[in-house]
Amino acid sequence: MTIKDKPDLQSWIGQEMIMEDKLRLEPAHFMQATLDRKPSLNAGDPLPPLWHWLYFLEAKPISELGREGHPKTGRFLPPVELPRRMWAGGRFEFINPLVLGKKATKHSTITSVMEKEGRSGKLCFVTIKHNICQEGQSAIIEEHDIVYREDPLPGAPKSEPKPTSVLVDFSETIHPSVVRLFRYSALTFNGHRIHYDVDYARNVEGYEGLVFHGPLTATLLIDLALRQTGKQPKQYSFRALAPIAGIKPFEIAGKEVDDSLDLWALRNDGVIAMSAQVVF
Repeated sequence: MTIKDKPDLQSWIGQEMIMEDKLRLEPAHFMQATLDRKPSLNAGDPLPPLWHWLYFLEAKPISELGREGHPKTGRFLPPVELPRRMWAGGRFEFINPLVLGKKATKHSTITSVMEKEGRSGKLCFVTIKHNICQEGQSAIIEEHDIVYREDPLPGAPKSEPKPTSVLVDFSETIHPSVVRLFRYSALTFNGHRIHYDVDYARNVEGYEGLVFHGPLTATLLIDLALRQTGKQPKQYSFRALAPIAGIKPFEIAGKEVDDSLDLWALRNDGVIAMSAQVVF
């Protein structure tokens, strides 16, 4: 492909998609079970934060998926030619609770496309703004950051982040399992092979082993904050800094800072895999 033929990714800014879904009880019950809790939610209860990711799922035929298991780009998402896709981070404003058992609408708009050159090669960042509404009122405003990357070069040395010490007020240990990864992939209809195909994860995308979902890590962090404080969040943000791979235990931890909590997911080698902040 020549430079002239290369698609204008900036022309995808402003692209929109609207989806409707009913917030059925079953996915929420399955999520509770995936977190090793007994299903207890009922119709009329508020949906826990970030569990909206269990809904508004795209049923793409297998013929419309890429090699990694994600839907091919070029329709709603811009036709980025880099093969690896990761969830880079997100920002949330919680306005009204989403109520289980009722219909909801998600209005998504691409707001930014940025191509960059990093130490590991070419990168492309795509930001999508989601407005999730119920009964005509906004419930959640979400900004979702996706990063696309090149494949790792065979034999190239890996750039590993250094361990970092953080002072925490509370923490818990998470014990990943293949079954939990499978369940969350199924609940979110996520076909990305790094979460269930260990040979692909290692040999194609260069990970140590199966990769723990970034969105699930973000969900565990805000869940920890809610259980620690008993408060409902007004805002939440997270950044994925390093992968959690290999089915190894890791820590989720937090520290109180005025009317907010700083949160981290800490790998067993001391590397910060994710940082987050929740404001009450």
